[in-house]
Amino acid sequence: MNAAVAAPYRRTPLAPFAAAVTGVGLVTSAGTGTAAAWHGVTEGLAPSAAPRSELDGLPCDFFYSVTDCDPGAALGVATQRLMDRFAQLAVIAAREAVADAGLDPAVWDSGRVGVVIGSAHGGLPFYDEQAAALTARGPRRVSPKLAPLSVVNGAASSVSLDLGVHGPSQAVSTACSSGTVAIGTAHQMLRSGACDIVITGGAESTCTRLLIASACSLKAVSTRREDPAAACRPFDTHRDGFVVGEGAGLLVLEHPDHARARGATVRAHVNGYGASSDAHSAVAPDPEGLGIERALRTALADAGLSPADVGHVNAHGTSTLSNDLIEATMLRRVLGDSPLVTSTKAMTGHTLGAAGGIETALTVLALQHQLVPPTVNLDAPDPQIPIDVVAKEARAAAFDCAVKTSLGFGGHNAALVLTRP
Repeated sequence: MNAAVAAPYRRTPLAPFAAAVTGVGLVTSAGTGTAAAWHGVTEGLAPSAAPRSELDGLPCDFFYSVTDCDPGAALGVATQRLMDRFAQLAVIAAREAVADAGLDPAVWDSGRVGVVIGSAHGGLPFYDEQAAALTARGPRRVSPKLAPLSVVNGAASSVSLDLGVHGPSQAVSTACSSGTVAIGTAHQMLRSGACDIVITGGAESTCTRLLIASACSLKAVSTRREDPAAACRPFDTHRDGFVVGEGAGLLVLEHPDHARARGATVRAHVNGYGASSDAHSAVAPDPEGLGIERALRTALADAGLSPADVGHVNAHGTSTLSNDLIEATMLRRVLGDSPLVTSTKAMTGHTLGAAGGIETALTVLALQHQLVPPTVNLDAPDPQIPIDVVAKEARAAAFDCAVKTSLGFGGHNAALVLTRP
């Protein structure tokens, strides 16, 4: 074989591209609205985690729910009925993000606006409800709205409809990395020139008996029923699994030229994105963390930055025994021991496909406020965890670069690099 043909291909790296984050919208168990969510996360306020009657008899009978948001009041009851709950939360977060960016959907060039939203399960509650109706009352009682309300693209389509977006609208589903992959995809769309603005992030509401029962069987969730609010304990010696949460976290990303031309206030930049596949297991991460390491190194190279530039990491940090140790060991190997690490899942729960969206939004706020949120419930740091995890109380720090890492079932890894404007 010709040696020139056999040689491995190496593409020329793209020039660094800094997408401007001009708007943030949050709906979480720590609070609804960016100000409330940031206050709840930085103050370490306990999420709502009362036992739920629909989970009676399960080893885990609680989840972290959004309690201060009324979709019927926010959207109107008629509009609310056209969406599953995950899409409702996405629309509420999208409206806040667009308003925060100072954009007016009535006058923007809607064909140059895109939507990319991640979700792992889509409209699972409505799907479960209709499956129960089929079993109990027969096929005539199944709603014709099952398909549009339960599909994973429900959040993206609902946001596009609500805001009148005519550019590309996409759904991303890569398990628990969905929100991060969605933001990375939006970054690529802006870099390619396909859009001037992209509304992006993640949304999820999967707190159903079926999903919780499955997570219990997998031994992935905490069974700390005596103290649900303290059940999610990332990086703690006594962690025993995550707590399922719900919510939405959306960003407005803009091409920097577009943001500059309209005089937008830029909260942060998304500078780099990397993704990889473990090709190891359907449910367990690569035991050496090689997949997420590849994604992180790719994101840093894409941003044109080095590990020494990173001052903060919002980790995936699920509160499971293996994930936390594998991720922490990888972070130490790539970044050393200087970045301040946190897992905000202790306040928001593990929101699955929404996690990357919510946690990237919190990373933007951390950069803006120069404040790293705490990993609450970290009472006994695992001595095998070789990184500086911010525990109990938020920590003020000076840093210009932060990283968001995400891992998903099936070996879907993603990482983002963000910087101060």
